[in-house]
Amino acid sequence: MRMTAIYARVSSEQQREENTIASQTASLIEFAKSHDLEVPGEWVCEDEGYSGATLERPGLERVRDLAAEGQIQVVLGYSPDRLSRKYAYQILLIEEFARHGVETLFVKSPQGDSAEDQLLVQFQGMIAEYERAQILERSRRGKRHRAQSGEISVMSGAPYGYRYVRKTDEAPAAYIIDEAEARIVQRVYDMYTVDGLSIGEITRRLNAEGIATRKRSARWERSTVWGVLRNSAYRGMACFGKTRISARTRVMRPQRRRGVTRPSTTAGHERPREEWIEIPVPALVTEESFARAQELLHENKIRSRRRTIAPSVVQGLVSCARCGYAFSRTSTQTSARKIHYYKCIGSDGWRKLGGPVCDNGRFVRQELLDQIVWAEVIRLLEEPALIQQELDRRLAAARSSDPTRKREQSLQRESTHVGKGIERLLNAYQEGLLSIEQLRERMPVLRQRQQALRAELQAIADQTNDRAAFLRLAETLTAFLARLRSAAETLSVTERQRIVRLLVKDVLVGEDTITICHSIPIPSGPLQNDSSQSPDGQHYLLCTGRGKSPAGESVSALRFRFVDAAEISAPAVREICR
Repeated sequence: MRMTAIYARVSSEQQREENTIASQTASLIEFAKSHDLEVPGEWVCEDEGYSGATLERPGLERVRDLAAEGQIQVVLGYSPDRLSRKYAYQILLIEEFARHGVETLFVKSPQGDSAEDQLLVQFQGMIAEYERAQILERSRRGKRHRAQSGEISVMSGAPYGYRYVRKTDEAPAAYIIDEAEARIVQRVYDMYTVDGLSIGEITRRLNAEGIATRKRSARWERSTVWGVLRNSAYRGMACFGKTRISARTRVMRPQRRRGVTRPSTTAGHERPREEWIEIPVPALVTEESFARAQELLHENKIRSRRRTIAPSVVQGLVSCARCGYAFSRTSTQTSARKIHYYKCIGSDGWRKLGGPVCDNGRFVRQELLDQIVWAEVIRLLEEPALIQQELDRRLAAARSSDPTRKREQSLQRESTHVGKGIERLLNAYQEGLLSIEQLRERMPVLRQRQQALRAELQAIADQTNDRAAFLRLAETLTAFLARLRSAAETLSVTERQRIVRLLVKDVLVGEDTITICHSIPIPSGPLQNDSSQSPDGQHYLLCTGRGKSPAGESVSALRFRFVDAAEISAPAVREICR
């Protein structure tokens, strides 16, 4: 009996509640018994409530791991669309299983290896992908039509101040007012529009009075109050279709640290106001009060000291060496101009219930930090040999990469083993030990496996060649760096930012040290300038006011250290910054 893993999936919560996945699993287990397949209980992998449009599913990950580990010989599914609704994903998974010597079987598909059978399976995959697109479009159009008809059932749920009542045979779905929560909403609008309190002060008062949120166990946040002030449902018009799906505009710190280099799709992009569909609901505040709140929010957005629409060179790279939190940008207004600073968000007492989590109270001038980091990047680019050495190092590492090399050696050994098996079959047939029927039965399996191994070996070789070709672009490095140095002083802030993000991984700010972590190794020798002074011999001022910090304490100049990000660990960085 061949060892088999079963995979079943349902995509919606309704299917999950109706327990339709149990019927899938029962059919698969019965099919396995009738076809002499052994299925251990722990190898029945189910994904309940997961879409077939993505490959990030726990049950599917378990099946792929079992195939990669060589513990199974067959993957059994109900139909190809249970693996994925996308035809390309189906082919990817089936070929991945085949590379590991695992056969993929479906209850609702032809059982055979002929060209006609494979063509029918491919048609099933394409039809499943078409059905998914059709379902999504019908659902979108149906929701839009119901929204235009004034049905509140298209909304995901009722906001704070309302309760959602499901539709019945007698009445449609509706929002009903929760009197206790409605009074809180009205009070929030009064504090903001009449009393002139800030969003932060409103948040502090609500938490101080112990007023419960919808979740009861949570506390009020500034973003929650901001959302209440922007929600048009409170003026009597809930809006449908406010956001759209589009590509991520930039890669944020968490994605960058995970190695994300390509944009992903997100749904948090607001549509133009004229595209929203309004649905009448009971109002909690007057039109005048809501309009005044929107006016104040717009003024706050324009005039806020925290407004950081204008980019900076090190934006998104600065973090605290002590707690690991990011540095946010703030500002202060002098009689002559506005001065921007960076400060650790972990030192803000209002962000956490227990108060600040970090005592790093340093305020770092934005323009000085931008100047120092850009000067260091230019100094690095003036030594093209460093970049050439790094490219050579990466090329050597790519060629001798342990996972790739081990996988290639394993495939070569297996290919040799399969070749010897084919040779033994031919010898047995020539010596009369094997009939032509037996040879025809056994040979196609070995030939198929041999072709799969050769294809994977060729893919590894092509990948290595592509990586080498990419890294050999360093041949034009000298000319590129010469052009960059000549234009360095005329580049815009956005262009400088892009260059800095290519060469600098993080800028860590400690109590009296700033550590610039490079993506390229730098010389370990001493710097030309003194560590506590800028290139022009001046100290780096942290804030205004005759050498005093905002807390009234004396401040010292920051010392800069330049470190190779590839050779420094987080504990070592913390030790350097003390």
